[in-house]
Amino acid sequence: MALQFDICIRGCGIAGRTLALLLANQRLRVALVQTAPSPQLEAHSDVRAYALNAAARQLLESVRCWPEGLAATPVLHMQVFGDQGGELHFRASEQGVEALNWMVDVPALEERLASAVQFQPLIETFGHEAIDKVQAPLTVICEGRASSTRVELSVVFDVKTYGQHALATRVRCALPHQQTARQWFQSGASQAQANILALLPIGGADGQEVAIVWSLPPAKASALLALPETDFVQALEEACHHSLGPMTLSGPRAVWPLQLAHAARWVGAMSGQSGRSFALAGDAAHTMHPLAGQGLNVGLADVAELAKVLGEREFWRPLSDMKLLRRYERARQADVKTMGWLTDQLQNLFAQPGAPWQPLRNWGLSAFDKLGPLKRWATTNAMR
Repeated sequence: MALQFDICIRGCGIAGRTLALLLANQRLRVALVQTAPSPQLEAHSDVRAYALNAAARQLLESVRCWPEGLAATPVLHMQVFGDQGGELHFRASEQGVEALNWMVDVPALEERLASAVQFQPLIETFGHEAIDKVQAPLTVICEGRASSTRVELSVVFDVKTYGQHALATRVRCALPHQQTARQWFQSGASQAQANILALLPIGGADGQEVAIVWSLPPAKASALLALPETDFVQALEEACHHSLGPMTLSGPRAVWPLQLAHAARWVGAMSGQSGRSFALAGDAAHTMHPLAGQGLNVGLADVAELAKVLGEREFWRPLSDMKLLRRYERARQADVKTMGWLTDQLQNLFAQPGAPWQPLRNWGLSAFDKLGPLKRWATTNAMR
């Protein structure tokens, strides 16, 4: 027998659970269906840390799921280093804000969301085996970039592969991170050899642990993954110019491919199911390079907008109404494409080897650092 709900959400990740809580606050009955997890996601679940902006924090606070204490580290300073002396600095004090962003421990955030969902009576959670038993006028797909439902619905997912893999881990450093995020851009002999290394502060204001996200050519990433721990740490210390002193691994290493992707359409009618529609959100709708740290911020902005559109609908308009859902699609697609384009252009710029690109981009970094009003505008928009 079919189980009837107002909305079905497929995917129990951060975006899916946040949306479920937002919709339950509107007195909607929500079915939250756990879909089959991605093996790549499970492989790096213990080392993930996301940079969340003020809007994401406000959203998570609205559902009482912002992780407190050491699980959310305010970033006060960001340093960006080019491959030929260029430098760029962002400081919270220059912006007059509490923090540029917050580095949030993903397992801690997921635990808060799971607990909140458990105690919300209007949300019912199901395993993957019940996916065909749950029915609702609107199904929201939050399954991640490898979404099987998106494939079943024949939604085109345009993918640009970067020929790079992300290597993630965590390390403990001899020196405190001082609430500073550090990033190095390094070109190679060819575009395929470029790499980007980020050291992201975690563990609180006085912490000495950082999350590593290292974008590398696939062969290099695999080689680093296979190295003995001491050899890997030595390579990492050299790549970050020993900026935080001697390091020791404090988490497993994981690798996954990087891509820029977006769905051709975000909403539509469920094939063969009259009066039922779908909407995509989060990584099921788009993915981008992690160099700007905006992936989860963009996904949470999706669910915030979708909840807003549904909450402000005319009383006579059903949740499956396509005109209603296209309001959400229009509101989000332009912003997402803009952010994807910006990260893609930055990645392309720093991947170009040799002259004239190398001196030009390093000059550009240092010159931009001196353009106070423009830098403040760019920082303010990234923090929204």
